[in-house]
Amino acid sequence: MDNYQFHIGHLIKQHVESHGIGVGWLSKQLHCHSNTIYNIFERNWIDTQTLMKLSQVLNHDFFADFPANYQKRSGEGE
Repeated sequence: MDNYQFHIGHLIKQHVESHGIGVGWLSKQLHCHSNTIYNIFERNWIDTQTLMKLSQVLNHDFFADFPANYQKRSGEGE
């Protein structure tokens, strides 16, 4: 994974779009503003609690999508 960067926000956005899920619906399910959803789409990291909620609401295990040898890069999430 030399130059590969896993971007969880892009993965979530791709899942939402490919399943025809609206941002408005998703924000209601997560009890947040739609701007928060758009912000999630731009994140290259996400806390586990939020990822768990997204996995439940979207019926998809996003944790399983992480590469087996994924490691946090210095500077990510800071």
